[in-house]
Amino acid sequence: MTDTTAPEADASAENQEFEEAHPWAELPPEEFRLLRLAPLPVDKVTGPRPLRFIQLGRVERSDKFDSLLRLTLHLPDQHVHKEQNVVEVWANHEEKIIRFGPDKGLSTVPENRGLGRFMLAQCAAWARRNYAHYQVAPIVLPSKDAFSEDARTRRDHALMAQGFTIEYPDPLQMKAQCTAQRVSSLHPDWNKEKVQILSLVDAASMLEQADHNLHEQDNKIRKLEERIATYKREDGGLRFTIACLVVFSVFQASLLIWIATN
Repeated sequence: MTDTTAPEADASAENQEFEEAHPWAELPPEEFRLLRLAPLPVDKVTGPRPLRFIQLGRVERSDKFDSLLRLTLHLPDQHVHKEQNVVEVWANHEEKIIRFGPDKGLSTVPENRGLGRFMLAQCAAWARRNYAHYQVAPIVLPSKDAFSEDARTRRDHALMAQGFTIEYPDPLQMKAQCTAQRVSSLHPDWNKEKVQILSLVDAASMLEQADHNLHEQDNKIRKLEERIATYKREDGGLRFTIACLVVFSVFQASLLIWIATN
């Protein structure tokens, strides 16, 4: 995350070193769910937003000192930067503090699809369920997230919707800090019209419906092809009739001209 003061820079560096040195730092996902991103109107900044399906990975660990929840998003046939599409929550049981990561900030791909709120909501639900009385460590927001007014507005809206408070220590509103008093003040809800978690039954039902629709389309296409073939046969017959009439008309005209001249 972007630093605002020297103490914050030291804290961020210590957090990063802690994460890199911790035995849970490189844990791969162990549980997987399917997410459905609803189709949305084209955005003037982020472009088209079609229907998409992506994979949500989840891994948890806990001992007497720390607990961890890490969520990752995987897009089929698309590779993203290692620091994108990942969010994690570290619980320190000695200090009773919850810390959100990674330090460089939450960055989701595709953008502007409700994934940021969804991942924060999942983290808030996990933290509230286990450590509602813990305090939340302040989060220094990266200045790169505020490269435009639209991007900053979307970021701040997502964070405030989950119960965070945004503070801007500088008048240009480039550097920002995100705070919350306790875990219990965070909100575990998100816009379910944009992001939907699909169970195996839901996914199977969607595949069955898609297969049914494909069969219906095949039947419609076959009927249309049969009608086109019928029209082609009728068209061929009409062309032959017209050709015969043209030849007969030419013959009659030639005969009349011959009679008239002789």
